[in-house]
Amino acid sequence: MIRFTLALVMGLATSVTALAAWAEVAIEEVTSPSGITAWLVEDHTIPFTALEIRFRGGTSLDAPDSRGAIYLMTGLLEEGAGEMDAREFARAREALAASYQFDSNDDDVSISARFLSENRPEAVELLRAAITAPRFDEDAVERVRGQVLSGLASDAKDPDDIAGKGWSAQIYGDHPYGTPGKGTLESVEALSRDDIVAAHEAVFARDRVYVGAVGDITPQELGAIVDELLADLPETGAPMPGPAELHVEGGTTVIPFQTPQSVALFGQPGIERDDPDFFAAMIAMHILGGSGESRLMQEVRVKRGLTYGVYSYLAPKDLAAVMVGRVASANDRIGAAIGVIGDEWARMAEEGVTQEELDAAKTYLTGAYPLRFKGNARIAGILVGMQMQGLPIDYIATRNDKVDAVTLEDVNRVAAELFRPEDLQFTVVGAPEGLDADTN
Repeated sequence: MIRFTLALVMGLATSVTALAAWAEVAIEEVTSPSGITAWLVEDHTIPFTALEIRFRGGTSLDAPDSRGAIYLMTGLLEEGAGEMDAREFARAREALAASYQFDSNDDDVSISARFLSENRPEAVELLRAAITAPRFDEDAVERVRGQVLSGLASDAKDPDDIAGKGWSAQIYGDHPYGTPGKGTLESVEALSRDDIVAAHEAVFARDRVYVGAVGDITPQELGAIVDELLADLPETGAPMPGPAELHVEGGTTVIPFQTPQSVALFGQPGIERDDPDFFAAMIAMHILGGSGESRLMQEVRVKRGLTYGVYSYLAPKDLAAVMVGRVASANDRIGAAIGVIGDEWARMAEEGVTQEELDAAKTYLTGAYPLRFKGNARIAGILVGMQMQGLPIDYIATRNDKVDAVTLEDVNRVAAELFRPEDLQFTVVGAPEGLDADTN
């Protein structure tokens, strides 16, 4: 019955928040008694709270000889904690109708929690155990290791995954971004329990934590919960890696793989999120490859029928900013698709955009923005993302004004500076016709 109630409440939370969130996202900054900052959107209409916690650094904090340790450690956080083994932990979570999700990527380890107000104390205590006292039992380690290894074996047969690893290795070199955060078959096989414990110590520290909460909770209650969960963590964790030095050569690299359709990832250095020209760059990239009406879709798919889909976007990561895109096409057509993408990249730099394109992009970007605020959990994630990006607390209210303020002159100036076809790097996985294994 409790589980049904949670599902019903979560559905209502999504519906109610989706209707009201855009107009009434009132964010309050909360400082816990121990000095940890959190952002809160109070909503007492439904007895339900979504909590998002992220630790900066992510899989980039792996020791060089223990790649994949943080990813494996993250997968073990629900596999027993404190006095409970994996089964006991699962039973306790189900009895509380609480939901916990643990994830990791290059830049952060994230914890997403959802719980009913009536079960809040017990749900928070269970989450505290997972964060501060994971067991890392041998049977759990081997079970989750097997799952990771199975996933890595599957990835090795996935052209998209192969292309992503190849492109990252070429662009980022020996920086942590240049090697897979999940590790390799060899590195994951070699991980010991000590490596997993060290990974936990590297990530979970107060100097890199960000918190967002939405729902039926007051500032005082949130402050107490934050301290219960995080106050006992060590002040510092592993040193953060330095910025990635981008290795930019341009051209096309082919990774042979037997498949009827080739996949290509492409990109070049991008623009930082805090750059004053970021919104102009965002609009230019949207016009080039950000929607079904983009130039790339029109030129590559609609006019020439070379692909079912092509896109590009800005990717300002913590330690490097790039512009990235993807296209897939038959082996005998991928070369033509790459040629058209290169031409459009150059045209963006040389000609910029038209006023009509700018107006359409602004309408799309400002109209689509409110749709992101669908559900308490989504909003909690946005609150944390804003903090990690250094955005002001009123950003939600002012973001569309910043988009609307971009002029045609702004976009075309930035496009001329930012888009550099000579730096555009393609990594192709497949058996493309007319492309050599390395055509740099």
